[in-house]
Amino acid sequence: MPDKNLTSLTIRRPDDWHLHLRDGAMLRAVLPETARDFARAIVMPNLVPPVVTGAQAAAYRDRIMAALPEGMDFTPLMTLYLTEATDPADVRAAHAAGIATAVKLYPAGATTNSASGVRDFEKVRPVLEAMAEIGMPLCVHGEVTNHDIDIFDREAVFIDKILKPLRKKVPDLKVVMEHVTTQDAVDYVRDNPKNLAATITTHHLIINRNHILAGGIKPHFYCLPVAKRETHRIALVQAAVSGDKRFFLGTDSAPHTDDAKLQSCGCAGIFTATNTMSCLAEVFDVAGALRKLEAFTSLNGPMFYGLPPNEATITLTKGDPVPYPDRIETGDGPVTLFNPGFDLHWRVTG
Repeated sequence: MPDKNLTSLTIRRPDDWHLHLRDGAMLRAVLPETARDFARAIVMPNLVPPVVTGAQAAAYRDRIMAALPEGMDFTPLMTLYLTEATDPADVRAAHAAGIATAVKLYPAGATTNSASGVRDFEKVRPVLEAMAEIGMPLCVHGEVTNHDIDIFDREAVFIDKILKPLRKKVPDLKVVMEHVTTQDAVDYVRDNPKNLAATITTHHLIINRNHILAGGIKPHFYCLPVAKRETHRIALVQAAVSGDKRFFLGTDSAPHTDDAKLQSCGCAGIFTATNTMSCLAEVFDVAGALRKLEAFTSLNGPMFYGLPPNEATITLTKGDPVPYPDRIETGDGPVTLFNPGFDLHWRVTG
């Protein structure tokens, strides 16, 4: 049956290779939204204070598991926040103990709670060399933070000025370019197949910069990296639906309360955990590539991380529009759910 005629699709249970769960009341509210559909997730370490050591990652993992509702099956894959003081021995030990799956690189000031990030990359080279030796991936927020660089150019400049030199110095390091937003990044990954992959978010497959700015500023579409031109969005869709094993899902679902978003200097982040699978099925359906959805959500990520794909499956069914809520309530305040701007006809039914 042609993909465009499909009304039901069963795939291996997906994973999310880039997720923000926060902590405390927010964690307790948003965790079930991910665990409902996703078996595993790479959990971001940019708490306050950040998750820097193996001991801190283990404690955070315990808090996540304590917040998981009874009957839900979910495995958090923990990351360590890379700083210029990170100890290579601690990274090795955390990875060997199964505590830390990856290390996260934030250029200082790049996004929410990234002030402790890296400014001098030579200072973290011993950590990167240790990671290359043990096969531990580096997850990269790929933007420069120089104020003289246009915000729409920061990903492309990062590739040229930071990532290319870094990968030449540590060629055996496995790198995940997280939440790529440009044709430049897609092309770079395609042209450099060794030890390199990229995650693509749900929202960057759907919105471009017009959605944020045209007809009035839309704070709930503001994220970092910021959405780019429509030509870049199309490049991301083409990469996602291609089946290319170097591209896989990382939602970057990032909850902020409405009070934090709707102010003169609002937070960057889009919350998509609740409706991601419906959104993705719609995107892949429109592209005539539903049979490629499993590779993007369930196969390519585990392959790169050296993990087995999930044995369990989910089934998506097409029908009447799904009535998702406008927001979810948390102990910290309401969090608005991503609205793609069109009806979602696909839902997880089993």
